[in-house]
Amino acid sequence: MAKQSDPATPSQSPVVLELRRLDVGSVVALVCHPNHVMMVHFPIAFVMATLGVDIFYWWSGDAFWVRVGLWSAGIAFWTGVAASIVGIAELLLVPGIRALEASWSHAVAAMTLVAIAGANWGLRLIDPGEVLTHGLALSALAAAMTGFAGWHGGKLVFDHGVGVLVSEKS
Repeated sequence: MAKQSDPATPSQSPVVLELRRLDVGSVVALVCHPNHVMMVHFPIAFVMATLGVDIFYWWSGDAFWVRVGLWSAGIAFWTGVAASIVGIAELLLVPGIRALEASWSHAVAAMTLVAIAGANWGLRLIDPGEVLTHGLALSALAAAMTGFAGWHGGKLVFDHGVGVLVSEKS
């Protein structure tokens, strides 16, 4: 009997079987690396940073953190918009991705997250005094939504192999 690690033995991995069944490769890529997967780290980091900055402001009362929160919320929003444009392109251009239910759940969650991040940034632009009430609440909501959207995005990668390159040897 051949061992599973033997290259002559066909892989029985459900992810590899799913990859062979559906075309879920990336069409918006840089040197075969999916752009959406590379870009989402920035809005995730800045959404979480905005929550941290709001907590620091709540704790210290130092106006410095209000300015930092304005910048981090704005960067979270704009990098989220950029990642969303690439993600929507992937969703619309790749039939295998469009066919997956998890793709649509991730897309709706991510668009909701971008809307919350935009509201958070807009609130800080219009009325910085509202950071401790509404801004902190929006930051916490955005952080929770980041976890939800990220879970669905991870499900696409790990359960369905979206954006994963598999060699013919696997």
